[in-house]
Amino acid sequence: MDFLVLFLFYLAFMLIGVVTICICSKTHCLKGLVRRGAQIFSYIIPECLRRAMLRFLHYLFHTRNHTFVILHLILQGMVYTEYTWEIFGLCQELEFSLNYLFLPYLLLIVNLVFFALSCETNPGTITKANELLFLQVYEFDEGMFPKNMRCSTCGLRKPARSKHCSVCNQCVHRFDHHCVWVNNCIGAWNIRYFLFYLLTLTASAATMAVVSTVFLVQLVMVSDLYLEPYVDDFGHLQVVDTVFVIQYLFLTFPRIVFLLGFVVVLTFLLGSYLCFCLYLAATNQTTNEWYRGARACCQHCPHVAWTPSAEPQVYRNIHSRGLWSNLREIFLPAVAHYERKKK
Repeated sequence: MDFLVLFLFYLAFMLIGVVTICICSKTHCLKGLVRRGAQIFSYIIPECLRRAMLRFLHYLFHTRNHTFVILHLILQGMVYTEYTWEIFGLCQELEFSLNYLFLPYLLLIVNLVFFALSCETNPGTITKANELLFLQVYEFDEGMFPKNMRCSTCGLRKPARSKHCSVCNQCVHRFDHHCVWVNNCIGAWNIRYFLFYLLTLTASAATMAVVSTVFLVQLVMVSDLYLEPYVDDFGHLQVVDTVFVIQYLFLTFPRIVFLLGFVVVLTFLLGSYLCFCLYLAATNQTTNEWYRGARACCQHCPHVAWTPSAEPQVYRNIHSRGLWSNLREIFLPAVAHYERKKK
């Protein structure tokens, strides 16, 4: 059973790495590296297997499906099962405060609420009925978002800051990105739910990491492990050091130590992405706009090769109105904001 749990956690690490690579591969500087890696694998993997893998990856990342939603819930359930089974009872024996131990469960409930809202809320789909309304919300910058443009796929006039999502096959107002973990686009109407979902997910991982760390530290202090010498492989008495304590804890509580490592890495990854999303919110940018602006800046980079017809463009953020106005635009109900614009 222990080996099965460890294998599933290793699989989770690999999946997080794959998703991170897939996200990072969108940047122009890494596309060449990904292309060269694909060429190397083309010589190793048979063509039939490679085609099947490409079809599978296309299904995962370029069609709407619930694979990552189910995977998200399974991983979350596994982590909380391990926490309940391994840590919760032992912490009670060490007389931890129940408020302290129940905090991850409270965060889980709140996180699942915002997860469901992120999945099910309309991100701001542009239709024939609301096309004129959305055209009045944001100013066109005549650069990244020129006026009087039509979507080549759905034929609708394109409001400023909108984009057609190839996965959902619809134009989305204030399009940020398509998130496979919620199987939905992140746009004007659900970006606030997505930020709260990300915040509570990061907080639950961090809280679990803190509880696990405090439990292991208190366990070492109670057992007086530092005060007892040990005999090494040569029969000599050695003073207990930090490396020995870590090895002892890993051999005695392997699932708790591995759970701690998993949630620490997860906290770092989610916290980094949360900081990036908060930066975009504070400056009134979307991920799509940031990526296109960064790509425009790369045109001036001497190490990046561009075609002679590609003219350098400078992106200016004309939508930022100050920190509080930017945050109000995201976190206040968007429908009321648009209704005021309509009036």
